[in-house]
Amino acid sequence: MTATLVKEAGTPPPPDPAAEHSRRARRRGRTAALLFVLPALLLLGALVVYPVLYSLGRSLFDAAGSSFIGVDNYAEIFRDPVTLKALRNTAIWVVVAPVMLTGLGLILAVLVEKIRWATAFKLLMFMPMAVSFLAAGIIFRLAYDEDPDKGVLNAAVVAVHDTFSDTSSYPTARAREGQGLTQGQDGSYTTEQAVSPGSTSALGLVGVLPRDLPEGSAPAGTAAAESAAPDELRGVVYLDFTAGGGGQQGQVDDGESGLPGLTVEAVRDGSTVARTTTGDDGSFRFTGLDSGSYQLRLPESNFAAAYDGISWLGPTLVTPAIIGAYLWIWTGFSMVLIGAGLSTLPRDALEAARIDGASEWQIFRKITVPLLAPTLTVVFVTLVINVMKVFDLVYIIAPGPVQEDATVLASQMWLVSFGGGNDQGLGSALGVLLLLLVIPAMVFNVRRFRRSQ
Repeated sequence: MTATLVKEAGTPPPPDPAAEHSRRARRRGRTAALLFVLPALLLLGALVVYPVLYSLGRSLFDAAGSSFIGVDNYAEIFRDPVTLKALRNTAIWVVVAPVMLTGLGLILAVLVEKIRWATAFKLLMFMPMAVSFLAAGIIFRLAYDEDPDKGVLNAAVVAVHDTFSDTSSYPTARAREGQGLTQGQDGSYTTEQAVSPGSTSALGLVGVLPRDLPEGSAPAGTAAAESAAPDELRGVVYLDFTAGGGGQQGQVDDGESGLPGLTVEAVRDGSTVARTTTGDDGSFRFTGLDSGSYQLRLPESNFAAAYDGISWLGPTLVTPAIIGAYLWIWTGFSMVLIGAGLSTLPRDALEAARIDGASEWQIFRKITVPLLAPTLTVVFVTLVINVMKVFDLVYIIAPGPVQEDATVLASQMWLVSFGGGNDQGLGSALGVLLLLLVIPAMVFNVRRFRRSQ
C-alpha cells in the first residue's frame, strides 16, 4: 500500500494535449516568422553590418591596406586641414539647416491653415522632394552661375543694382598708345598736350565693338570739323576704328562713330574746373572758361567694369548657397510633418485662449509651440541625421576650385577614398567617424518613437 502511494506520487501527470498543441503552434509561428525575416536579415547584414565591420577594420590599415597602423588614420583626421574644414562645414550644416528648416516648416504650417487653397500650396511646397538631389544640384548650379546671362539669381541682382546705380557703357574701351592720351593709375585717361579755349580736340578710343555702341550713336566727322569760338573749348570722343579696315589712326575718318554718354573733365593745376557729357556724335564743349592752359580727362567711371552680381559659388558663400538649395528641397517635408502634428492639436484650447483675449502671437508662442514640441523634436532630429550625410548637393553645386571650401564629411570621405586620394584607410576612418556622429541622433529618435507609442 505504501509503495503504491509512493509510485503514484512520483509519476508525472499526463501531458495536457491543449497545452502541447499551443507550444507546437508557437514554435511553428516563430519558425515561420524567422523564415520571413531571414531574407531581410541577410540583406541587412550584407548591406549594413558587413560594410560597417569591414570599414572599422580597414580604418586600422594604411592606404594600400597592407600595413596595420592602428589609430593613425583617426589621428590624421584631426591633423589634415581639409578634413578639419569638412568637420567645420558639417557642424555649420548641423546647426543651420535643421534649425532653419524646422522654423520655416512651423511658420508655413501655421500660415497655411489660414489660406483657402491649403492643399494646393502644400503640394507645391512638397514637389521639390520629388526632384533627385542630382537634378536639384544641376538646377542650382545654373541658378548660381556668376554670369548674369546664365544665372537667374545674378540676373536679378544685376537688374536691381543697375536700376539704382549708373553703369559704364564702355568697360572695355582704351586709348591707343602714342595717340596723345595717358592712362592714370586709377584708370582715367588724360591728354598729354595742354589745350586752351578756342581749340578743338579729338580723343580716339578703341576696344569697343561696333555692335556694342549705344543706340543713337552718330558719326563723329561733323563734330570734329567744327571750329570752337574764342572762349569755347570743343572736342569729340570717337571710336578710332573703321569697319572693313582702312582709315588713319589718330584722325576722325568717315564713318567712325562718336561715343555718347562719356564724362569729360577740364582739369587745371590738378583740379577739375568743369565737367560735361558727350552727345550722340561724341562731341563735347566747355564754355565760360578762363584763358590759359587746360588738360582734358576721361574719368575712370567711364571705363568701370560692369557689375556682374555676387559670386555665389565663391569660397565665402558656397556653403550658404548649398544650404539654400537644401532648404528648397526639404522645406515642404518639414511643413507637411509639422502640419500633420498641428492638425491633431486640441482646438478647444486654442478657442478658449482666443475667448480669454489672447492674441494670435501669444497663442502661437504659449500654446501652439509647446503642444507641437514632440513633433518639432522629431522633425529636427530627423533632419540632423539627414544633414550629416549630405553629399550630392555639395559635390554637384560646388565648382572644382572651391570644392575644398564646401566639403563636408560625406563628400570628403568619397574624395579621399575614390575621388583622387586613393586612401581608403583614411576614408574608412571618416566613415566610422560619421557613423559615430549619427548614432546618438538615431538612438534619440528611436526612443522618442517608442515613448510616443
